[in-house]
Amino acid sequence: MRAVGPEFGFGLYVHWPYCSRICPYCDFNVYVARERDAAPLLAAIIQDIRAHRDRLPDHPPLQSVFLGGGTPSLLAGAEIERILAAADATFGLAADAEITLEANPNDILRADPADWAKAGVSRLSIGVQSLDDQALRFLGRDHDSAGARGAIERVRQVFDNYSIDLIYARPGQSVQAWQSELTAALTLGAPHVSLYELTIEARTAFGKRAARGELTPLPDDDQATLYEVTQEICDAHGLPAYEVSNHVRAPRFESRHNRIYWASGDWIGVGPGAHGRLTIAGQRVSTEAARRPEDYVGDAGPTQTILSRSDTANEFLAMGLRPVSGLDIRRYEALFGHPPDGDMLKDLVAHGHAKIRNERLHLTLTGRLLADHVAHILVPH
Repeated sequence: MRAVGPEFGFGLYVHWPYCSRICPYCDFNVYVARERDAAPLLAAIIQDIRAHRDRLPDHPPLQSVFLGGGTPSLLAGAEIERILAAADATFGLAADAEITLEANPNDILRADPADWAKAGVSRLSIGVQSLDDQALRFLGRDHDSAGARGAIERVRQVFDNYSIDLIYARPGQSVQAWQSELTAALTLGAPHVSLYELTIEARTAFGKRAARGELTPLPDDDQATLYEVTQEICDAHGLPAYEVSNHVRAPRFESRHNRIYWASGDWIGVGPGAHGRLTIAGQRVSTEAARRPEDYVGDAGPTQTILSRSDTANEFLAMGLRPVSGLDIRRYEALFGHPPDGDMLKDLVAHGHAKIRNERLHLTLTGRLLADHVAHILVPH
């Protein structure tokens, strides 16, 4: 059996790198928008999509498109429509393709979400990040809690499929404060929530503050406690986890695009700094576009790196353990050439970190807290 590739999903990720401001926790490839002319970058993205057809002559229609960033909600509906039209003309969009747009609350309040829907967007991912005004200021956001609530209400009038992002495990955050904030967020009725623990990366503004001793990350044990509390609250509100950081009210609202990542399917990455994973002539290929927008415009195409079988297998393992649906042990065997170590699996089960059902390895709640460690020990050494 082939263990990775378009059989497990085929999508398109579009990176729009411009933001109205750079958040201090952000480690993505982003740039302040200022008065930049978006037309050259838009044209380059469309050309990049078209150029992938020759690289992927046998790939099926796209099952998903994800417009991320950066802040792609700075794009007008007509600009999004041009990108989607190019994707459809080049590869075809499946009849039920999921089209997601990441959107900031202030952009939702300024624009008309119906324009995005008319352009072809079927799902919004709203960067709420917090419903606490003090926390929003700390996170460098340009909206307040009232604006976030208003944006969600505007979206509800147009989209039935949308998600809200929240960041927790902030420095000094108490269990009680997070319980109150998360409960308030869940009562807003979003069918999907993505809940991320604050990660402080060295090259971000937060990372530099931490290095100077001006910011102290929440201790690991406290973060673990907040993660467990998060699961309890979401379960009680009918939003169980279907992946380490993602919760959903019903299966139809799961992010199909993210499932492609977790399943080691194929995805095209276009836009400055975008990454892709493609199967070309039977080989697993990593792609990376030029990072700087001015370098990307007019660029000859992404850098391509053929991944070794070991690299492919390790990526499959790290991503495949994340969904609650579990890791397919048969695909593990196809990639590594042998099944996982039996004693190691028994040990994971005995310690309550995993369950095995129908040839799939499922991490428990405690196992999800140790997902990176479990992935590491399952790699043959």
